[in-house]
Amino acid sequence: MAHYGNILEEELKNKVAQDLFPQFDTTPIIGRIDFCVSLPADPLGLNEPESLLWAEAKKGTTHSIEESFIQLILTLGKEHPQDKNLPPAFLGAFDAEKIAFLPYNAVLDVLAQNDFNWNVAPSDHSTKEFKQLQALLSDKLKTGLEIYDYDTDAKELFHFIKHNFHLQRIGQTSHIRINKNNFTHIYQKWWEAVKPTIGINWDKAKKEGIIDADFYLADILSKDNATMGQKLFVLLQNDHYILDRKVNDSGLEDLKKAKFIDGQKAHHQFWNRYSRPPKREYWDDIVNRRDLLVPSGIRKYQGAFFTPPQWVELSQQYLAAELGEDWQDEYYIWDCCAGTGNLLEGLTNKQRIYASTLDKADVQAMKQRIESMNLAARDGKSGANLTEKHVFQFDFLNDPFFDEEDTDGRIIKSKLPKSLQDILHDPQKRSKLVIYINPPYAEAASKQTVTGNGENKTDVAVKHKTYKRYVDKIGIAARELFAQFLIRAYCEIPTAVLAQFSTLKIEQAPNFSGFRRIFRAKPGRNFLVPAETFDNVKGQFPIGFFIWHTDANETFEKTISDVYDAKGNYIGQKTLCAETNSKSINDWIITTRNRTGEKAIGYMSAKGNDFQNTNYNYIINSKSQLPHPRGTVVTDKNLTEIAIYYAVRHCIEPTWLNDRDQFLFPNNGWQTDTFFQSDCLAYTLFSTNIQSSKGVNHWIPFTEAEVDADELFHSHFMSDFLCGRIKQQPMTEDERTAYENDEKNYETGDMFVASTDVDTHVINGTSPVTFSPEAQAVMDAGRKLWHYYYQQSDALPDASFYDIRLHFQGTKTTKSGKLQMNSDSKDETYTTLITTLRQKMKVLAQQIEPKVYEYGFLKR
Repeated sequence: MAHYGNILEEELKNKVAQDLFPQFDTTPIIGRIDFCVSLPADPLGLNEPESLLWAEAKKGTTHSIEESFIQLILTLGKEHPQDKNLPPAFLGAFDAEKIAFLPYNAVLDVLAQNDFNWNVAPSDHSTKEFKQLQALLSDKLKTGLEIYDYDTDAKELFHFIKHNFHLQRIGQTSHIRINKNNFTHIYQKWWEAVKPTIGINWDKAKKEGIIDADFYLADILSKDNATMGQKLFVLLQNDHYILDRKVNDSGLEDLKKAKFIDGQKAHHQFWNRYSRPPKREYWDDIVNRRDLLVPSGIRKYQGAFFTPPQWVELSQQYLAAELGEDWQDEYYIWDCCAGTGNLLEGLTNKQRIYASTLDKADVQAMKQRIESMNLAARDGKSGANLTEKHVFQFDFLNDPFFDEEDTDGRIIKSKLPKSLQDILHDPQKRSKLVIYINPPYAEAASKQTVTGNGENKTDVAVKHKTYKRYVDKIGIAARELFAQFLIRAYCEIPTAVLAQFSTLKIEQAPNFSGFRRIFRAKPGRNFLVPAETFDNVKGQFPIGFFIWHTDANETFEKTISDVYDAKGNYIGQKTLCAETNSKSINDWIITTRNRTGEKAIGYMSAKGNDFQNTNYNYIINSKSQLPHPRGTVVTDKNLTEIAIYYAVRHCIEPTWLNDRDQFLFPNNGWQTDTFFQSDCLAYTLFSTNIQSSKGVNHWIPFTEAEVDADELFHSHFMSDFLCGRIKQQPMTEDERTAYENDEKNYETGDMFVASTDVDTHVINGTSPVTFSPEAQAVMDAGRKLWHYYYQQSDALPDASFYDIRLHFQGTKTTKSGKLQMNSDSKDETYTTLITTLRQKMKVLAQQIEPKVYEYGFLKR
């Protein structure tokens, strides 16, 4: 076999498949992996496809084989095909001249890193991440890589393939072999299928040092359902597990049993797919890597989200500005959720730096980076400027800082280095300690998930000792992991400086009011950046870096934050205010409910008080259209306030920066500003989702004559309201009592009450509405739209704004099978009319916006 020449990459892959792997299946397409070699497909489809090789392919001969491997590993780390597919025995790389192989298990440590930035282009060999992996894998590639030249090493190459790529599935079904390459992948599947059927209290077992991985090891090192090795924490014995084996005073063995709650059905079904035990030569490799057996979803949120290098560098600049240029020589630094030490990049005084993490694999990754530091410094690559004794495994939310007794009187030894314990003990040294962290943002909710993609998760937050210790003090905030890190540090490491990345809930969230009552640190310098710049973080919202001085004692009210865009450009400042004692806009709209004699004309869905919930605010016919309605009924007596609420929440475009800003209970200024009220009303009339097919449409703002309609409308409420033809009944005693009761429930001066109580001019339909020129322009544009619609032969008699859009734009079926309105229309006249209306709406929104701040709905 000779050199392939400068052929195209696809042709090269075909040649390699034909010449080297003719008896195997080379057709699978797995993510963005260039080349895959698998066993022939199971003809009965009973087994998972078994890969033998995943490889990076490059045409020509000018590419470095080592760099091709780094590119392949970056691809695996970014796309995680190994989470959905059985990983191969080997990784590979080849070009037109040579091919190389590396056992997959050689990169397990690297792929297990929590906070490495995998979100880079694998093909870009100039990135910091690419060079960091080069340094980390340098020794493994030098010692573990087997490279064969197609021409000079042909005999050795075919020998390697013959002895390492075995055909086992030709026309028959066979079990998948467990080995040191795929045991972590199989564990992920076992965790979902078998673990829930084991009858054991996992919390209590964990206190004894036994985890679910011990049961998995007992399973895979078994033959005929009996564990073969006796040195494991847990053993499988036919239909049960035994654990906690001890020899009693009589010389007899005491043990505990764990049985299956489903009669071992799931266990049998699962292990019928695999061949157990693996080869004896793999046993030690598998048992010694117990630390890698962590569910993939949990692994993603155990460590902090990867902090982009630009924000790491900027945060250290802010620390220097806050604490002084020599802060690294004067302060100690502890990253207590360090992952693989990404946040500590750039720090220089390694004797004063401590790094701890929950995951043993991350500890090992940091120590590997320490070992590569000398090589990195010489070659200009990335290493870790840390001291090995200062890198340790530690569960900050559960483990004690110092030796302590448990409830049974046993001594629990601290995992902290003695030098760090000395710092925590000494008040003077402790005041010079910086807790520098990017903690995980996982939040507990009613649904348990382990996806690691930002979803709420139940168990991840509420089972820690820190949660149980502080939940009564800080309330619902305790369900946030980052809040647990901060409250423990604040309460148990007093006078330290906290420097942390997080969302803005401490500063803005109403449900963090309890947290703020306890957390009375003084804010220092801080900045805000887009969350989407962080790996594994989705959504358009801000993440901030905040410095807190815990030796102060003050209630947080506000802070001014510097703001940077995704490219690191300074774009201004933003004031963050804690609205602990302020009522929300939803509190305000509640005061408009249940007015005697009112008539329902629609329903307004509303959720939350901030910009991130804007899409949940819309007006429909009835709350019966929603499975779980949250909002308020729209009536003839609260229409003006509903229109103000809707316009206030929609007239300002949501951005990543204002995403968490809170809408508040307004002051009284709006009550006498009839132009503001009518502006909001005009804005809302052409924004609703009212549909005539869902009930009587009370929202047509024009008469039949104005729009040349052929049929009478069933409701003239809105046009009557705008023309002042609504008759108001005198306030009854029941109404008066209801208003007085409402007034007692809300602070004096903040509540809208009847016009006989304060001097208000709230639009109520008894007098014609006067529109500003901007609002009148919207009304005129809307009238032209309605008029054109009624020229259509199939126009509905009671068409709403939604019905008109639906008529001209039509619908499409989404990939999920849902029917959705198209975003545009082929009717040019309609397109012109709706475009004009939207332009006038934007002008009107700009006019409403300053009043939103003037009347206190938002704070600047």
